[in-house]
Amino acid sequence: MRKLMSPPSSALDGARSDLVVYFSGSRWDGPPGHDRHMVEALSRFRPVLFVEPPVSALTRLKRPELGGLLDQPRLRVLGPRLAHLVTPVVPGYSRPGLHRLVPLIVRRATRQAVDRLYGSASREPVAAVISSRFEDSGSALPARRRLFYATDDLVAGAEMLGLPRNRLLREEARSLHRADTVAVVSTAIQERYARNGVVAELIPNGCRPDVYADVDEAPVPAGVALTGPVVGLLGHINDRIDLSLLEAVADTGSSMLIVGPVAPGYHAERFAAFTERPNVCWVGPKPYVEMPSFLRLIDVGLTPYADNAFNRASFPLKTLEYLAAGRGVVATPLPAITWLGTDLVSTASTPAEFAARVQAALAVPRTEELAARRRAFAREHGWDRRAERLAELLEVGAA
Repeated sequence: MRKLMSPPSSALDGARSDLVVYFSGSRWDGPPGHDRHMVEALSRFRPVLFVEPPVSALTRLKRPELGGLLDQPRLRVLGPRLAHLVTPVVPGYSRPGLHRLVPLIVRRATRQAVDRLYGSASREPVAAVISSRFEDSGSALPARRRLFYATDDLVAGAEMLGLPRNRLLREEARSLHRADTVAVVSTAIQERYARNGVVAELIPNGCRPDVYADVDEAPVPAGVALTGPVVGLLGHINDRIDLSLLEAVADTGSSMLIVGPVAPGYHAERFAAFTERPNVCWVGPKPYVEMPSFLRLIDVGLTPYADNAFNRASFPLKTLEYLAAGRGVVATPLPAITWLGTDLVSTASTPAEFAARVQAALAVPRTEELAARRRAFAREHGWDRRAERLAELLEVGAA
């Protein structure tokens, strides 16, 4: 196994006692999720080490969009306040037995990374450890504050994700016990924890309004031949998405643009037939930096989540991103949508109702005033505000 690279002499700003170590449940490379967005915003306040889930040779086979992740140094300094750590492990690390060894490997790699960033002479605690995953990867690292951040309800989605529910319950209970503070991304998780006597702070997902500020001047993407107006879906296409809702919208004849990877086995024949319709264009996964170009083509964005416990506990990123681009939104009535409390998002549950809401949304002219109102609402839910609240919970100001 290769050794950790030696970081440049500049390493990270501040001292070891300023560092926040964030154990992420999602990866840095590929489409950015909650953890990457939060860490980038949090790095405004403190230097942050982003520790992503372990990676094996099989990960690259299953996730080709990650490219040469295993060929990169395990520790990368991405900027004066941001570093990234990935720990290679053996294939099958989530299997019973092996899953107990992985946290030990990650803990050792994290300690080595912190030593390389700030020197091994000091053993003062870092400012905080945040974890959005259940594994005990950070308990051996001295820290002034420990926060568990539930960004999805893995217990509710155990069957859908193919994970052992009872093991998740045990690991979740241990994670909650280790934490000084608990934060959650949705009211559904907050309410479940409250029933078990756990007080959790609600810090939902946010958006990056700056990314979509000039969406209408973004380069027009090649390979999309659709007649406007256009409805669109951006993001991962998997069992969280209710395909019947998309089919109902396409049945109306509306042009539809779909951008994102499709999970293996997701209604394979049915989805293939759907994307062969002349009014449907699926372009596959695209880099995040190209999202403004695709959103330029869209008039109404879709959040067509299936009605299940996992989705009801989620907070879809795409809803706020559509609004940040000044676009209309039609979504299924998730608790997260209800929490937003705005008439800027239309909701419907059944395929017929969903298609009707989309048609009604397409009929509304996108005036400058309406687009500005949507963008203003999105700015109220920016990642910077979410990170500011997280920093308050951790009792860390700007370093």
